[in-house]
Amino acid sequence: MMDSGIEANSNHDSSGYDVRVTDAAKNGDTFVYVIKSQQISSDTEYRVEREFEDFEWLHHCLLTQEGVTGLHGIIFPPLPVKPGTYMSNSEAKTKKKIESLIMVDDWQMYCRALEEYLHLVTAHPVLIKNPAVHSFLKHRKPLTKTKVKKGIFNKLTQAMDELRKEHHKDIDEFFQNGRDNNVTLTAFTKAAAEKFLDIVLTEQKIAIACGHFSTALHLGIGQDDDPADYAFAKMCLKLSEVINTVKKNFENVAENGINTLGFNLELQSRFQDAEKEMLFRRTCKLVDVETANRNLGQAKPHKKAAMEDIKKAADREFDEISGMAKMEIQRYHRERVRAFQKALIELSDSQLQTARECCVVLNQQLTEFKQLF
Repeated sequence: MMDSGIEANSNHDSSGYDVRVTDAAKNGDTFVYVIKSQQISSDTEYRVEREFEDFEWLHHCLLTQEGVTGLHGIIFPPLPVKPGTYMSNSEAKTKKKIESLIMVDDWQMYCRALEEYLHLVTAHPVLIKNPAVHSFLKHRKPLTKTKVKKGIFNKLTQAMDELRKEHHKDIDEFFQNGRDNNVTLTAFTKAAAEKFLDIVLTEQKIAIACGHFSTALHLGIGQDDDPADYAFAKMCLKLSEVINTVKKNFENVAENGINTLGFNLELQSRFQDAEKEMLFRRTCKLVDVETANRNLGQAKPHKKAAMEDIKKAADREFDEISGMAKMEIQRYHRERVRAFQKALIELSDSQLQTARECCVVLNQQLTEFKQLF
């Protein structure tokens, strides 16, 4: 299984875990994913079965943990969207094609997406310390989960906050540029993912057409004993084999694209959204700091001390978030470039290997085709 994620496999050792999502089985209306993990310092391998709701519980635990300095400045690894999740028309328009990149038969690519999520979590120097991560990977018994509420009022509140704070001017040029770049890069990444998927889908359609043509050549052969008809039949059979080889080549080319650059683009698209969420959390805290400053300036004498404490607490938390956010952005963009380079190399290598294998078969079939005459 190729890894086109933000962290290379070589970095997984620092997490202390080697994690694999090996299988998915349908259990009623849900899917159960088999997760095998092993601590690098131990020979013990853990095997657990988790549903998607368990992944949501883990993600919620990471987002809401307490006592972590600068937690809101972390770019949390994005959890893949649950299959069949309802989206609004505007969301579906931009995400439907992108998410299709990881949805193939037998859920293999979706298992890989979940596996990459766990790799990213266990490779993160802060998130790996959360006890929920170790519980998720080790405990075979069902997890004690608190259902994450996603009511309409929460969505309305979030939408109002975004409208009010999303375009708030930042006091730090580094973060203002980061927000502007995120908007641009998000649009480019999603557009690239959609266009690349169009290419993959076209390759798959050509493969299907080649399959129909190959079958038609094979089935259209008559049973006449006439020598001319017999020679034509042999030619059609050989041509059918050639077209079938072309079909397999297009199938392999499409699969190579999905497994390498397609997987990376889909992951990067979700990571851009995760970075945007982190930058928005920091902007919200910036608004809180500015509000605290205004309240302190307008406070009456007997409330000055209390307002001063609130201002100091807001400043301290904002500085902690900003410090963490700056490190996270630098780390993320460094690894993003590295992962994209890796995906391009893997795509080139796999396509070159596929082309060589196809060339060998076609040359052999060309020789056999010439011998018919």
